[in-house]
Amino acid sequence: MTTDPVRAALRRGAAVVLPNPAPLTHVVAGTDPAAVNAAKGRPADQAVALWAHHRDTLAELGRVLDLRPAQALAADRLLAEERVTLLLPLRPGAPVPDWLAPATRDGWTMLFGARWEPVLPLLAEHPVLYVSSANRTGHRPVAATAEAEAMFPPTVPVLDLAGPGGDLPRAATTTLRLHPDGRVELHRRGAQDRPFASPDRYLEHVGRRYLPEAGKAAQLPSAPSR
Repeated sequence: MTTDPVRAALRRGAAVVLPNPAPLTHVVAGTDPAAVNAAKGRPADQAVALWAHHRDTLAELGRVLDLRPAQALAADRLLAEERVTLLLPLRPGAPVPDWLAPATRDGWTMLFGARWEPVLPLLAEHPVLYVSSANRTGHRPVAATAEAEAMFPPTVPVLDLAGPGGDLPRAATTTLRLHPDGRVELHRRGAQDRPFASPDRYLEHVGRRYLPEAGKAAQLPSAPSR
């Protein structure tokens, strides 16, 4: 499929399926969080992630995050370089903007970090986009165009765009939680931590590379599927 149907769907508020480079799976994205949830076959008000792709949106978000400058920089690098999903703390008492509410629960907001160059022109038209893994409820996230077209109804356009590493095993993104004191936890396992011997080893990598001044904690709480 060319980009035209996908671009048109995004402009009218419908959900679309977009690819990511290996080792990530596809995602469902849209300007309307209810449309993203409907495409996945789940409740309209279920939490989604905010796609961290637009600098203006990220600048506004920075005003309500409970992070010091060094931690905010580390969060930006984790999103851009590791392409993880991040749970970030909001300042206590800070008003949550309407556009951020669908990605916010219990004082935390969830950001999706992949910024694949071939998809950026589509995303650039929409400063606020919501995203979730490309799967219908109860199914694994899809990793190829044919899988996506078979899983989602024809009303959800699928962008057919091949990237490098097409034969590599795929998984949804690892989700990390970054605390106000700089501690980082593993909230949900995924593609980024899979090559490491254990979750603790991945957290050590994250700490050394992005948060060397902070204490590191490894914790694996259970989490609902996206």
